[in-house]
Amino acid sequence: MAELPFVDTHVHFSDLQDPNLHYSWLQPGWKHPFLGDIEAIQAQRYWADEYVAETRFTNVSKSIHVQAALGIADPVEETRWLQAFADRLGHPHGIVAECHLAQPDAASVLERHMQYPNMRGVRDFGAGDYPRDPAWRAGYALLEQYDLVPCLDSSPETYPSIKDLALAFPGITISLDHAGFPRQRDAAYFAMWKQALADLAEAPNVVIKISGLGMGDNRWTVDSIRPWVLTCIETFGVERSFFGTNWPVDRMYSSYPDVVNAYAAIISGFSRDEQVALFSGNAERIFRI
Repeated sequence: MAELPFVDTHVHFSDLQDPNLHYSWLQPGWKHPFLGDIEAIQAQRYWADEYVAETRFTNVSKSIHVQAALGIADPVEETRWLQAFADRLGHPHGIVAECHLAQPDAASVLERHMQYPNMRGVRDFGAGDYPRDPAWRAGYALLEQYDLVPCLDSSPETYPSIKDLALAFPGITISLDHAGFPRQRDAAYFAMWKQALADLAEAPNVVIKISGLGMGDNRWTVDSIRPWVLTCIETFGVERSFFGTNWPVDRMYSSYPDVVNAYAAIISGFSRDEQVALFSGNAERIFRI
């Protein structure tokens, strides 16, 4: 078990039997556009209770839930549902909720989300080159007044748009999720990803969430993910990097302790203060938990 307390910045809870929630990606027969067959995790439910039970020997101190309900009529219902877990169990300590920022009702939806004390960020799967869309940016601008962190789904091809967005709104801290979600693992792709990441890191208000690496490396080992983890940290610096697991999605590729212990092994040569920052301190500061 990893020695240091761990703040998990990327977890997903679900309940397919709740009539107020909907998860299009967890419906039987639905195929993920990148991961393909995900039937191994298309369970009827994964509550905070299950997460706490599964992780209780791994020194998890706090968690941040990232929007999981897709196709839901009212995204605030998920926040309400999650806050009830937080009030009862403590987890999740932070909630990154869905808000369709390009829609005319974005302001009212954010205002309703903010009624729940653990609200900390927003995720919106925008279509196309959404970071440059004026309507989307109008909704995005609202995040600053609430000190909300946008957790952006991305790929190296989209980093320039994210950098442009970051520079246009310097008062908003952007979390680049899943290490920028590199899709391939060959040497040429790594070099391209590394260069694109370095360019994006020039925007000082972008931080990187190192998570979900199993999605592009299904049979990962500590050695196979090491260069990706270290490149993230070297590029953004210790103070702008932190870890997450993408649980339970990445359960398809390993156990929870495997992920946490791999992170611990990779940064074992860092100073104690740097390890604490990467495992908990940065996430607590950035997401105010």
